[in-house]
Amino acid sequence: MPIPMRGRVRGSRRSTFDVRRTALGFVLLAVLVCGVGLTLRTALASAERHPVPAAAVLVVLVTGAVVLLRRRRNRRAAARGAVAAVETAYEVVDAALAEPAPAEPAPAYEPAPTAYEPAPPAAGPAAPEPVDWEAMDPYDFEEAVAALCRRDGCPDAEVVGGAGDLGADVVATTPDGRRLVVQCKRYTAENKVGSQDLQRFGGTCYAVHGASTAVVVTTSTFTEPALEYAAQCGIVCVDLAGLTAWGEDGAPLPWHTRPAALPVEG
Repeated sequence: MPIPMRGRVRGSRRSTFDVRRTALGFVLLAVLVCGVGLTLRTALASAERHPVPAAAVLVVLVTGAVVLLRRRRNRRAAARGAVAAVETAYEVVDAALAEPAPAEPAPAYEPAPTAYEPAPPAAGPAAPEPVDWEAMDPYDFEEAVAALCRRDGCPDAEVVGGAGDLGADVVATTPDGRRLVVQCKRYTAENKVGSQDLQRFGGTCYAVHGASTAVVVTTSTFTEPALEYAAQCGIVCVDLAGLTAWGEDGAPLPWHTRPAALPVEG
C-alpha cells in the first residue's frame, strides 16, 4: 500500500541564514553603541556648560538608532532604545541644571602700595616758648608784662608808663577785683634794683595810683636793702628767675604772692 507523502504547506518558507546581512547588522550595532557611548561621555562632560547641544546630539542618535532598528524590522527593540536614549538625555539635562558650573573666582583686589606714615601721637598742651626778657627794650618789656597779666585773668591790663608816670608802668584789675600796679625795671644783670628804686615806687603806688597790690618786675635781681624795704611796704618783688617761671606757668601769680618775695632759686 503506498504511503501518502504530506506535501509542503503552501506559503511557508524556511528562513535562511544570511551571513552578509548578519555581519552588516553587527557592524551597525557596534557603530551605534560606540557612537552612543562617545556621545554620552561628551555630553556628560559638557552638559554643565552646554546642556542643550548635548541633548540635541542624543536626540539625533536616538533617531538614527530608531531608523537602523526599523530596518532590522525590530520595532520593540527600537522602542526600547528610543526610550532609553530619551531618558539618558533627560538625565544629562537634569544634571546640567542641578549642578551649575562654579563661577570663576574674581581676582583678589590688591590695593596699590602707598607710603604709610603713622600719625604722630596726640600731644598735650604745648608749653610756652621761653622768652628772652633781657633782649627786649624797655617798651617791649612793659608790653610783655602787660600781656602776661592779660593771659592770667586781667583783661584790662594796659601799659601807662612814660614821662610823668610816677612809677606806674602797667595797671590792671585782678580777677578778684583788686587794683594792680606794676613797675617794670629792664636792667642788666650787673645793675640790681636798689632800695632807692623801691622807695620812689612805694611813695606813689598806693597814694597816687591807689594800688591794692604793688609789684616790681625786673630782668635783674634785687639788693637786700630793697627787699627789706619792699617787705615793710607790702611790695611784691619779681626778679628774672621769677619772671621766667611766671612766663612758663611755673610760679604763682604775682598778685597771689606775699610781699617782698625773695628771688627764685635758679
